[in-house]
Amino acid sequence: MKKIVSLVLISALGGVLTLGAYKLFLEKENTVVVESSQTTPAFFPTSNINTLFNTTEAPDFVKAAENTVNAVVHVKNVAVSSGQMSLQDYFFGTTPSPQYRLGTGSGVIINADGYIITNNHVIKNAQKLSVTLNNNKTYEAELIGADDKTDIALLKIEADDDLPFVTFGDSDNAKIGEWVLAVGNPFNLTSTVTAGIISAKSRDISGKPGQTQSFIQTDAAVNPGNSGGALVNTNGELIGINTAITSQTGSYIGYSFAVPSNIARKVVEDIMEYGNVQNGVLGIRGGTFTSEFAEKENIDYSEGVFVDEVIKNSGAEKAGIKPKDIIKRLDNIEISKFEDLSGYIKTKRPNDVVHVEVERNGTRKTLKVKLSSTDAFTVNFIKMELQDLTDSFKEEYDIEYGVMVKETNNKWLYSNLGITEGYIITGINDTKIESIEDITKLKDEYGDDILDNIKKLEYINRRLERKEVIFR
Repeated sequence: MKKIVSLVLISALGGVLTLGAYKLFLEKENTVVVESSQTTPAFFPTSNINTLFNTTEAPDFVKAAENTVNAVVHVKNVAVSSGQMSLQDYFFGTTPSPQYRLGTGSGVIINADGYIITNNHVIKNAQKLSVTLNNNKTYEAELIGADDKTDIALLKIEADDDLPFVTFGDSDNAKIGEWVLAVGNPFNLTSTVTAGIISAKSRDISGKPGQTQSFIQTDAAVNPGNSGGALVNTNGELIGINTAITSQTGSYIGYSFAVPSNIARKVVEDIMEYGNVQNGVLGIRGGTFTSEFAEKENIDYSEGVFVDEVIKNSGAEKAGIKPKDIIKRLDNIEISKFEDLSGYIKTKRPNDVVHVEVERNGTRKTLKVKLSSTDAFTVNFIKMELQDLTDSFKEEYDIEYGVMVKETNNKWLYSNLGITEGYIITGINDTKIESIEDITKLKDEYGDDILDNIKKLEYINRRLERKEVIFR
C-alpha cells in the first residue's frame, strides 16, 4: 500500500516539474496590445457648485406670511337683481321678487385707517359690502372708487383701533424667478397662503388690441376667492393684487396673474386725490418688435417697441418721436415689448415727464416726453371717443380729413350702421369734420340736445368705403 502512495506522489511531482520547465523555457510570450483613441471628448459647461441646498438657506416665508394674513380681508358683496317674470306675475300684474346674489373675494388693508384695495370685479354692482378681518371681526365697507380698465377698487372701513396693513413694494424691481406668496380667501377658506415664483412680467392675457394688460405672472396657487388678495415678496411687501387665473376648469391649473403694485398704488392714489384715475398718454401707436416685422421693414432685428404712428398734438409728437423709431427704454426701465411700455405708462399721470430712449437709423437718442391727457387729442361724442387722424395715416390711406372712432359704447350706431372702432367720421349735417375741434364746436352749439339735432352722418368704414346716412 505504501508503495502505491509513494508512486502516486512521485508521478504528481514529476508532472509539476515538467509543466514548469515548459512554461519557463519553451512557451513563446504573447504580447497584448491595447489601442488608445485620440478623439477629444465634447466639452459641456459644468457647474462645480453643490446643487444640494442647505436647508438653512431655503427661503423662509414665515415672517412674510405672519405680516400679511392679518392684513388680508374677506370681502363679501350683495348684488340685487330683479327676478324673472313668472306666469303668475303676468296674470296678476305683480312684480317678481328681487333676487339676491352673494359674491366673495379678498382685499388688502393698505393703511392703518382702514383703506382696502381689491379688484373691481369683486365689488361690481354690489348693493352692500362687508369686510371680515382675520380676527373674525366684520365691518360694513364703503366704496370709495373703482377703475374698470385696471380692475382695481378702493374700499374704506371704520374701525376703533389702527388696523394691520401691508406696505407697497416696488413691482418694477420684482425679478423673474423670485419667490412670492399669494394670500387670500379661496373657496371661502380664510387666510390661505400659497407660495410660488414669478414666472413672467408684463404679461397680457386680454388678446385685444388697444386693451393691453401688464400682469405679473406667478405659479403660486390662486383660485376663485383669491381675487383682490395680496401677492407679496419674501419681505412681506405688496408687489401685486391677485386678479385672474388661466384655467380650463375655473380653478387653478398652472398660472395666475396679478396687477403690479405700482399700477395699483397709482390708481388708488388717484381715486383718493382726484376721485378718478388720471391716465397719462405717451401718444404713439405701435407694437412689439419682431424679427418678421423687421424683415418686412428691411431693418435689423432689435428688441423694443416699434413706433407705427405718432398721435397728433401728443407729447410724443412735441418731443420729436417719429414713425419707425424703436423705443428701447423709459426712464430706467428696459422696454422689450409693448406690454413693458404700457405697464410703465400706467404708473404715470398727465404732465409727468418720461425720458424715452429711441433707436433711429442705428443711433440712439433720449427724448424728454411730457405725457398728455387723453383730453388733449380725443373727444367724447354721442358715446364714442374720437381722435384726430395722423398725417402718416392720411397719406397711407389717401384720406384728406376726418376723425377716427377710438372707442364706442353707442350700441345703436353699431347695431344699425356697424360703426365701431376704426371707423372715420367725415361729416355731420353737411359740415366737414376735419379734426376733433369741429366735434367740440358741435357739442358747444347743440349741448345736451346733440342727438336730436343730427340729421346726416358721413363716415368711412374699415374697408375704406364712404357711407352717408340721413336720419328722418
